[in-house]
Amino acid sequence: MKTSTTNTAAPGRKTLMVAGYTNERPHFPELGGQISEAREQRFIPDFYSEIAAARSRNELSRALRNGMKGIPSAGGFLVQQVHSDQTTTNYIYDESLETVDSALVRELVTAKLPLRDGLQDRVLQSEIPLFFSVSTEIARGNDAPYLQIWKKAGIQIVTGTALRTGDQQPGILWLGVADIDMPLLQGICTHVSIAMSNITMKEELLRRETEAAFLHTFSREIAAIRTKDDLQSAISQVLHNVLNIRLAIIRTIDADGETLSPYLFDESMVGDQVEGFRSLMARKLDIHHPLSALVLQNGGPVVFNVSEEAAKGAEEPIVRFWESLGMEQAFGAPLRMGDTNIGTLWLLTNEVNMPVLNSICAQISIAISNILANEKLLAYKQQLENENDYLREQIKTIYDFSGIVGSGAQMQKVYRLITQVAASSSTVLLTGETGTGKELVARAVHNASPRKSRLMVKVNCAALPAHLIESELFGHEKGAFTGAIDRRIGKFELANNSTLFLDEIGEMPLELQVKLLRVLQERELERVGGKSTIKVDVRIIAATNRDLEAEVQAGRFRADLFYRLNVFPIHLPPLRERAEDIEPLANAFITKFSKQNGRKISGISAKVLKALKSYHWPGNVRELEHLVERAILLSEDATIREVHLPDRARPENEVALPHAAFPQTLEQIEKSYIIEVLKRCGGKISGVGGAAEVLELPGTTLHSKMKKLGILKADYFNN
Repeated sequence: MKTSTTNTAAPGRKTLMVAGYTNERPHFPELGGQISEAREQRFIPDFYSEIAAARSRNELSRALRNGMKGIPSAGGFLVQQVHSDQTTTNYIYDESLETVDSALVRELVTAKLPLRDGLQDRVLQSEIPLFFSVSTEIARGNDAPYLQIWKKAGIQIVTGTALRTGDQQPGILWLGVADIDMPLLQGICTHVSIAMSNITMKEELLRRETEAAFLHTFSREIAAIRTKDDLQSAISQVLHNVLNIRLAIIRTIDADGETLSPYLFDESMVGDQVEGFRSLMARKLDIHHPLSALVLQNGGPVVFNVSEEAAKGAEEPIVRFWESLGMEQAFGAPLRMGDTNIGTLWLLTNEVNMPVLNSICAQISIAISNILANEKLLAYKQQLENENDYLREQIKTIYDFSGIVGSGAQMQKVYRLITQVAASSSTVLLTGETGTGKELVARAVHNASPRKSRLMVKVNCAALPAHLIESELFGHEKGAFTGAIDRRIGKFELANNSTLFLDEIGEMPLELQVKLLRVLQERELERVGGKSTIKVDVRIIAATNRDLEAEVQAGRFRADLFYRLNVFPIHLPPLRERAEDIEPLANAFITKFSKQNGRKISGISAKVLKALKSYHWPGNVRELEHLVERAILLSEDATIREVHLPDRARPENEVALPHAAFPQTLEQIEKSYIIEVLKRCGGKISGVGGAAEVLELPGTTLHSKMKKLGILKADYFNN
């Protein structure tokens, strides 16, 4: 830019030509000419005093507006503030310009204009005020909002002057004036610069005080927060009030130390991109994800330029999402407790106060750490309560003798198998007839294993309706189905790091067998109605009185599940095959029930013992237990001299109960025994005094067995 200085103007006046314009004061008689000396002596001191007294932008704007009234040719003013990023924003403006075009004024007030637009940069580089023709600059293609405002106001010439305080240039003063005394203009600029500097300092102090007050309040609130909902509310409030932005995403590092899971996020800030945002939230990231890793390795917030990240060519969905929102920048900040990373915080905004963000992140980290610790504590508390409740239930039903009674060859084989498998985590399948002591053997395996310090959890697969078994095994989330009023952990979670005993596994519905197989294979589960995967370490012991291989052939049991369960089978012999154990078992039951019932029974007669050994025992050990208990109650002295075996006083038309000399199939024996019990109970199946109570079976299980064995009402009930 070439400039030339001449002295051809009136004496004492200096003329500067810049790009075809002059700083010599043009004279426009129609605008009223220059301010008279007498008027200047009264006007200038008052004008300067009012500017100097301004303590806010509104007061400074009012002072300039009042002063401009004293300049006959003035047509309004604008002050643009200069920023370090080579942009300018409107600082104050003449409110009278709103009557010209309020929409243009609003655009100017909210716009960030480039400093190098051909006018503003030239003004800042000049030591003196510059005059510009509005129409000429617009014709050159400059469409800055302030030029459009001047044009609509009918102003032809504007003056631009750099505001200076020391070495700083805080802004530019634009005046819609073509005829103004230079000393007056320089005086106005000097006073406006000082006032602007003072006001800016005051605003900065107020901003810091406000930030400090909000951060102090936030710190107090954080200390009391114990839930995620309360935390999200507090974070949203502090981000809005202090930084004027909203939370995008907080991810936390899972217990595995690798996975980054969504913890908090705000869908309201993504507009109509909610579906895309939700799909991103459903993605699982790990700490090695490129953007997350960069944030976690950094000492503070990281600024990502969206266009630069997109230009790298990586097909990163989150970057594409930023682009779709029209964001220029994204901020990622690490959340830490001491030197330990606990997660990441993401903000979608084009600028942010880094020191304040650091302070907020520190407080958020404390809150999340407290919440996670509180949730873990509540989980432990709930687990202890569940285990305590479960233990109380089990105490009511557990066999009340310390070990398995029996020393015959059949039981010695069982003992050897228990010893071989107990120390491992292998799945055990217990098979055998009803009442052979499968649960007792399961407890023996568990108590001899490294998991013995934790409670063995039992589930009877036949005792629950089909629609509740899944919830019982895997748990459910609140609201997962009607009646799910709270979250509940399932038996698998309860048995984590312990043993789960699945009794009557053969009764499990086919549709649930698929889900059980997946848990056994993957060692992880999802609660009913849940979305997160829960890893479990559970040792499975399953038991059944069915022939599972036959069930597989019949299509009632999945072959793949059978092979998964049949890792280490242990078959429990029926009592009729271990006659040598009947006497020690009977004596153990005599000791147990004599003490319970306050009777002094010391033994059993040879006649009764012979009868017991000759009986076929379709109900096995459980039937012997109940028979001994009844005999104790009926005994009149210290020795049991009579027992009431089921085949006594049998009607002539009744099918004879099987005897060792007349072998029958297991199903025939079971069918005959159930019919006999039903007859003794007067045909009553469930409830007090019913056959299910005598057989110690759930009513639903007995109904299923009766249907399977083809037992009709006519078989056991006579009108």
